[in-house]
Amino acid sequence: MKLSHALRLTRTASVAFVGGGGKTSAVFLAARELAPALVTTSTHLAARQAHQADRHLIWHPDEPMPDVEPTSANHVTLVTGPHREDIARLTAPTPTQLEALYHWAKTHHVPLFIEADGSRQRPLKAPAEHEPAIPPFVENVVVTAGLRGLDRPLDENFIHRPHLFGALSGLQIGEIVNETAIVQVLTHPQGGLRNIPYQARRVVLFNQADTAESQARAGKMATTLLKTFQAVIIASIQRGQIYTAHERVAGIVLAAGAATRYGKPKQLLDFRGEPFVRRIANTALKAGLWPVIVISGAYAESVEAAVRDLPITIVRNENWRAGQATSLQAGIQQVEALNDEQLEGRTGQIGAAIFLLADQPQITVHVLEALKSKHDAGLYPIVAPLVADRRANPVLFDRVTFAELLKLQGDTGGRAVMRHFPVEYLPWHDESLLLDVDNENDYRKLLAWGVEE
Repeated sequence: MKLSHALRLTRTASVAFVGGGGKTSAVFLAARELAPALVTTSTHLAARQAHQADRHLIWHPDEPMPDVEPTSANHVTLVTGPHREDIARLTAPTPTQLEALYHWAKTHHVPLFIEADGSRQRPLKAPAEHEPAIPPFVENVVVTAGLRGLDRPLDENFIHRPHLFGALSGLQIGEIVNETAIVQVLTHPQGGLRNIPYQARRVVLFNQADTAESQARAGKMATTLLKTFQAVIIASIQRGQIYTAHERVAGIVLAAGAATRYGKPKQLLDFRGEPFVRRIANTALKAGLWPVIVISGAYAESVEAAVRDLPITIVRNENWRAGQATSLQAGIQQVEALNDEQLEGRTGQIGAAIFLLADQPQITVHVLEALKSKHDAGLYPIVAPLVADRRANPVLFDRVTFAELLKLQGDTGGRAVMRHFPVEYLPWHDESLLLDVDNENDYRKLLAWGVEE
């Protein structure tokens, strides 16, 4: 997976990188992937790092903008202020110049990457009062953190501004930096969140994840960080490896149908002491899906009563008779409509949604977690279980498919969207995923299956 893909960047992206642990390398890697691209700084850049660009333009104050038009389709152009030889650093363009670069890049569909603070090559840092210098127009902010600072003492060898890091994390100088301290600093308003524009997409980039253990530890931190950031990327930039991109995944339970073939509401049939719909919603919650949305329609009051006490969102589809597509759309519209207040601080977008059928209460936490993990590894448009060479449910749809899902009509399900996007299959060895309940015989088979979580 490319870093630019993990960051969901487009040709018109404006991105500020802050933090420590390989920030400059990440800037140039992402810029190179989306070249032609512009790179600049809002603070200082070490003069020795200019060689990572194909072309370096110095824009002096009070001079007109230099010709930043790409000279080649794969060139990265670095634009800075004058070179300060006394500190071996390249200065930043003025705020007015930065804004002019932004508007030029937008107009010409060239991505703009901005290094917005320094860390003196330490893996971790805490920002000072004057930083980070994130321009107000920036649409994406990437907060980098080097995992080589994990399990190290809180001192100047590993932490830039250790006293400030200690004040934010609660650690004393010399104490060992653990996961709790890193998360505390990253999510602190005066730490990782400092000076991020309100509209900007927030991403944590854990770099230096050079071992399976460090990747696993970063993954555990991601669970907490996703309450504040829209994505957490785990990578080893020097090795050119992007391992995972963690995002929130919604669970949408399709429970609006009339079950005409069965003759009574399947959503309310009993499975191990719970109505189908409640069992499925609980499984989604246990798997860490968020938000979990139950779409009701036929038998709405009874279905809603079965799940009302759970920490979920209920959406009543008044148009359920028009077909399953209306329920798919109701779920996606609810995901897209979530605003900051509803998210309780979880600002931003949901990365994907898993659709769960109301007649499959046998779905396990394990398969939902596996679908999420597969998606994390590549941000694939669609991820589906493959059981005995057959596609099974539930299916995960990345947000890039949402626009197509919203075009569906009638009883058309997500299968129609699969014709427009590549499907990544997840090999699975539980044939119960192939079973749904259309009649009493199916129900008896389900009860006899002996599914274990």
